[in-house]
Amino acid sequence: MNTHHKSILDSAKSERKDIGNRFYKWRSLNPSVHNEVSLQEIHQEVFDDTDCISCHNCCSSSPPLITTSDIKRLSIHLGISKKVFRQKYILEDFNGELSFNKVPCHFLNPDGACQVYDIRPEACRRFPHTDEADYFKRPKLNAANTQVCPAAYKIYKRLEDSIPV
Repeated sequence: MNTHHKSILDSAKSERKDIGNRFYKWRSLNPSVHNEVSLQEIHQEVFDDTDCISCHNCCSSSPPLITTSDIKRLSIHLGISKKVFRQKYILEDFNGELSFNKVPCHFLNPDGACQVYDIRPEACRRFPHTDEADYFKRPKLNAANTQVCPAAYKIYKRLEDSIPV
């Protein structure tokens, strides 16, 4: 991760409690307030100006949840059975949730690129969930993502300027 991304995440960490509180306040607002904000537009503008490969903090620090569809797709790509893939790459927690068993991700190249980008897990495709319709309904997840993803924090800051509390 470059120093620019690190400084953004340092800012997010210093505001962690305030960020969480604000997301909970936003969730309680009338949904019409959320509709007035163009979350899709903000998401697009921020990600147009974000170089994820130079950051790759999500891949370096947070194992994604993995679905059985992800396992099937990745095991076919790697030319191994689903059973071997699970044994080699997957951790199952006490709730039955599946994730990669190591961070940084097995598929993260030293240059920050993803070896399986075109077929990456669904959780990786969706992260940091900042363009999803349920965004304002998930304050805990959104606040946590600002601590991992500089773009999620930038989107939060843009929203902070747009949504009254």
